[in-house]
Amino acid sequence: MVNKEYEKYNIIERKEPTFYFIGVTTGKSSINKLFSLWMKELAHPEVKLVGIDLKIHDEKDAYRQATAQIKFDENSLGALVTTHKMDLFEAAEDMFNWFDSYSKLLHEVSCISKRNGKLIGHAKDPISAGLTMDSILGPNYFQNNYAHVLIFGAGGGSSIATVLHLINKKNIGDKPKKIIVVNRSSPRLEHLKKVVNKVGTDIDMEYIQNEDPKKNDIIMLRLPEKSLVINATGLGKDRPGSPVTDGGLFPRNGIAWDFNYRGELNFLHQAKRQSKSREVRVEDGWVYFIHGWTQVIFEALHLEITEELFNRFVNIANNFR
Repeated sequence: MVNKEYEKYNIIERKEPTFYFIGVTTGKSSINKLFSLWMKELAHPEVKLVGIDLKIHDEKDAYRQATAQIKFDENSLGALVTTHKMDLFEAAEDMFNWFDSYSKLLHEVSCISKRNGKLIGHAKDPISAGLTMDSILGPNYFQNNYAHVLIFGAGGGSSIATVLHLINKKNIGDKPKKIIVVNRSSPRLEHLKKVVNKVGTDIDMEYIQNEDPKKNDIIMLRLPEKSLVINATGLGKDRPGSPVTDGGLFPRNGIAWDFNYRGELNFLHQAKRQSKSREVRVEDGWVYFIHGWTQVIFEALHLEITEELFNRFVNIANNFR
């Protein structure tokens, strides 16, 4: 059975332990140089990183081929998946032996690992997004401020992860009164709505289908002071542009968080231009990037991540940057 299934795919037999990065423009990522530095810190310099670039919403066979490479090659340890999390789950669900609870809830895979010959799918974004948001906002931010959360983009998985983190915060008093999610198409919004309804929340949720940046300006203008605005789209990274126009006004004393850390970063620059006039605090996706990668690497290598070790990784990343 396994041999017949194996023969369907073009499996490369790696000679050294290999970890994969499944994305769109993987060669442009800082991880290509940073990964080897982290592996040296872990005393595993033999582990190599290989990028797999797939088209956005690629063919089903492309996702199955990438998954098969990890499943059937002994030296393929696992992978971090960006952009394609939901598409890969949909295309290759039957190839996995087990999914974690978030992966089953979200129908996405952001981390692939193996244990005892079994292929495992994880959705790590709720953990990574939560750790990053908590470090940016600090304790009791929403409890101390009447702030809303506006998220542009619902297709990459990171926006759903952010919503889940806010819904599941341990301090039930430290939640935003309202979360608004804007996406250019309806299927991803409907998926998010189903997930939220399944989990349940007392947060006022609003879902808006829109791709006109001028209308997004109006949505953003209505936010209370100190609100958090997030760019969870690929705009400014994989695709040019921004979800808002140059004339869009960020909430006074608010926070603009761009999940991207590389590319044109239009949204980030728009917010920075208002850092003084509207006292906007600006955050990019660098810390999210570190949390995201460390969560997946440690899962795939079956290592325990400690605060001390994570801080060492952060220092290496910051010095590299």
